[in-house]
Amino acid sequence: MTVLARMTAVVVVVLAGSYATGRADAQAPGDRTVEQYKCKDLMRESGSNRDVAIAFLHGYLTGKSGSSKFNVDIIHKQTNAFIERCLDNPNETALDAMLSVR
Repeated sequence: MTVLARMTAVVVVVLAGSYATGRADAQAPGDRTVEQYKCKDLMRESGSNRDVAIAFLHGYLTGKSGSSKFNVDIIHKQTNAFIERCLDNPNETALDAMLSVR
């Protein structure tokens, strides 16, 4: 399994876990959207689960931009800014918080 496939699998597990514990918006089981997850949903995760979810957001936005190029130092700074923003704004969507720091 490739690294990307493993990361995607972990993200699915993290996001599904958030849904199962009621941390995501109430909705019938099934499809989820990236836009549904709040900062508090991601900040409640710990360790590698949080890291993978944040990496997923970076990858999602990089892919949406049509580019496959990124700078590791910039990603690291954006991640720190994202975490601070989410801690200050727990009800903001994680996607909006990530967009604001990119």
